[in-house]
Amino acid sequence: MEPDSSRPTLVDRLIALLGREPEGRETLMQQLHTAFERHVFDADALFIIEGALNVSDIQVRDVMIPRARMDVVHLDDKIEDVIEFAMRTAHSRFPVVGNDKDDVLGILLAKDLLRAVGKTQFQLREVLRPAVFIPESKRLNVLLREFRISHNHMALVVDEYGGISGLITIEDVLEQIVGDIEDEYDFDETAGNIVADQLGRYRVKAGTDIASFNESFGCQIESSEVDTIGGLVIAHLGHVPQRGESVVIDGLGFKVLRADGRRVLTLLVERIPVEDA
Repeated sequence: MEPDSSRPTLVDRLIALLGREPEGRETLMQQLHTAFERHVFDADALFIIEGALNVSDIQVRDVMIPRARMDVVHLDDKIEDVIEFAMRTAHSRFPVVGNDKDDVLGILLAKDLLRAVGKTQFQLREVLRPAVFIPESKRLNVLLREFRISHNHMALVVDEYGGISGLITIEDVLEQIVGDIEDEYDFDETAGNIVADQLGRYRVKAGTDIASFNESFGCQIESSEVDTIGGLVIAHLGHVPQRGESVVIDGLGFKVLRADGRRVLTLLVERIPVEDA
């Protein structure tokens, strides 16, 4: 169902709140900050309004998960390997490919793997959902509307030659508006800064100070530039990483589990065998 055009838009409501129509984006932002300073709304509301206004200026290529960091399932993978991969990566959806990442056959929902339990024969192809393909240049506000109408949560991003350049999820889009979104795979914020999982790895809050991290892992990481383990990862990468980026530091592998484009929030840490480090 199409949205009711008679309902006031966000801009209409802001004009009513601010008392007059802004002459442009810059004026609107000034008025919003003035309203915030006058305690018309709080910092969280200002953050969300700014995010909602900014998504129309952001293209899919700016926030997508690049092809090199896509976690995909191959159609001929053994089902037990697919289940282990789904548990290890903790995603709810996976592109399923044939020969390579350009050969996307469909989308696998992790919950559909439950159908394989107790079965001796399981055909992965039979449970695949159709894949959605979008261009790199698509604006996030347009994509969000399409996600809402179609009820899709993932799209494959293609370049001008039709090759797969990455993927994007509805969570990636929403995080540009409201900041980082926690899901069922994020550990409880009341839990400790370092929490072991069932596979012998550790979920580490990026705000953990390096001294505490060293004590927990029995290592001697040092940095004169940063105080936290998240800052250390950023320093080694040379930029604020996106979800899925990884780096090896002193024999430990660090993978970004949660990030909102401005800061790292959660890391997955595991010890790298000497021969692989």
